[in-house]
Amino acid sequence: MIGAYLQMAFALIAVVGIIAVAGFFLKKRQEKSSLINVLAYQSFGPRKGIAALKVGSEILLIGITSTDLKLLKTMSEFELQPEFAREIDRKLSRLRTIKKRLTEQ
Repeated sequence: MIGAYLQMAFALIAVVGIIAVAGFFLKKRQEKSSLINVLAYQSFGPRKGIAALKVGSEILLIGITSTDLKLLKTMSEFELQPEFAREIDRKLSRLRTIKKRLTEQ
């Protein structure tokens, strides 16, 4: 009786393991062939934020709210030089401080 339970438990573990491994490899395969990649997302509250998406060789900066999506900026991936990235980081940190001030009031 115990042998049958052990055999069933090992079979269940094997099936779950096979499913997990197959899912891992399928996810890796889909990431490489994906047309749209999410580079970054910064949340500014529930259902509000900014996303950076890479579509082909372009990077789209999109503002997201609960009711709307707006294209904020389009740039080529070659535009993202270190000084440009620092400028975006400064602006994001400024937005974070504004968000913090608004939530404290």
